[in-house]
Amino acid sequence: MLVQKYKDMLGNKSVIRTLSEFATARGKEIGYENVFDYSLGNPSVPVPQEFTDTMIRLLQEKDSVELHGYSPSLGIYSVREKIAASLQRRFGVPYKAEHIFPTSGAAGAIAHAVRCVSEPGDEILTFAPYFPEYGPYINLTGAKLKVVPADTENFQINFEAFEKMLSEKVAAVLINTPNNPSGAVYSTETVRKLSEILEVKSKQYDHKIYLISDEPYREILFEGADAPYVAKYYADTLTCYSFSKSLSLPGERIGYVAVNPACEDAETLIQMCGQISRGIGHNCPSSIMQLAAAETIDLTSDLSVYETNMNILYRELKALGFTCTKPGGTFYIFPKALEDDAVAFCNKALKYDLILVPSDSFGCPGFFRMAYCIDTEKVERSLPALRRFVEQEYK
Repeated sequence: MLVQKYKDMLGNKSVIRTLSEFATARGKEIGYENVFDYSLGNPSVPVPQEFTDTMIRLLQEKDSVELHGYSPSLGIYSVREKIAASLQRRFGVPYKAEHIFPTSGAAGAIAHAVRCVSEPGDEILTFAPYFPEYGPYINLTGAKLKVVPADTENFQINFEAFEKMLSEKVAAVLINTPNNPSGAVYSTETVRKLSEILEVKSKQYDHKIYLISDEPYREILFEGADAPYVAKYYADTLTCYSFSKSLSLPGERIGYVAVNPACEDAETLIQMCGQISRGIGHNCPSSIMQLAAAETIDLTSDLSVYETNMNILYRELKALGFTCTKPGGTFYIFPKALEDDAVAFCNKALKYDLILVPSDSFGCPGFFRMAYCIDTEKVERSLPALRRFVEQEYK
């Protein structure tokens, strides 16, 4: 018998992926250069040359059996050491190899983190707007994802709503900063207040409330952004990271969980990750990717184009009358739609070959997301289409 819950998911596919597939099909009709596809957050800048050179060197110099063999269940120790040393150097948190667990991207990191700190029936809180895949990430573990309504003024945290939802059933809080889809970066003030509330509630309920910090966009920050390292402010933090955006490696699926050394059970949590892998078929990411990422640990791609694109779109959207919070990072912008129904708004945009993602699946109706990880030349060419759309549909 087929499992019904997965059959049911077939009728609730990712809106983002569906729109990306539409854009690809439309591109075959009119040329993809003429489709202004703001759907999928796929990095558009090349990997650093140093990363490519490292891969070539590893393939040429390393013994092939060693290079392509299984890594230990907790990951290659030298890789864990290099990740820990980088975090300690950059953020002043005294990580060691024993606090690091390599994973298949940030998704793999979250899969392990959630299973480490929650039981079936527990609640995990997150904040709208949020990445839609958090739903299956959390709910398919047996825990329950609960979404705190958005603070639509600046996309920081709606603390009033949060405190009302923070019950004894909550095992962990999942945050994403810099945020997909809003581009907002949680400020030092926000992170401090969140940490203080969690400390008070953990004592009140006599159990730890863990903080899972999803940080794949950590390196994509814009001028003036106040971007604290979350784990510095809360001891019981599990940081989930991916090299997908910093090194433009989304297809290579390489990331890690880092457990704050100040967490009482830090090393036990990492050991548990190895056992969780046995149950979810993770069994370590690619050995060569672990080694290559570790050897280029402090490098990034040239990420400056994302801020260039953001500024172009932000200025144009504001000029056209959109309400829009200026992003502090990522490669997303999240304006308010020009009508209450964001799905209808984005469907109208399709007539102008503008592929925009409605915000309903992000838990924040009435907005839309633009993923501007595309060539700047194409961003500029999309502006006349955006103007025509607004003038002909809403003026």
